[in-house]
Amino acid sequence: MKAYRINKGINKPLEFKGLKAQYIAYLAIGLVALLILFAVAYMLGLSKYLCLAGALILGGALFYGVFHYSHTYGQHGLMKKMAYRQLPQSLRCRSRKPFLQLQKHDDL
Repeated sequence: MKAYRINKGINKPLEFKGLKAQYIAYLAIGLVALLILFAVAYMLGLSKYLCLAGALILGGALFYGVFHYSHTYGQHGLMKKMAYRQLPQSLRCRSRKPFLQLQKHDDL
């Protein structure tokens, strides 16, 4: 009888060097944007040392920010925080019309 290896990583979040879930994509997108910014700045005629220094500083800030968010909020915490900010403080209904138009279900 063959012995099969059991995959014990099922339903665990994707993790790479301490980054969890969507933060890996955030870092990748940020690095691509930083590369494009470096290329555009170099083509505009800025000094290569100035471009390199700017890219290193912005890259360090990007890494620090993404790792900070990853450790602070975890796998889904940042998405939950952004979703919570979109909730209204209160709901106001100045008319009874929406409630009167509700259909009564007598299926119960």
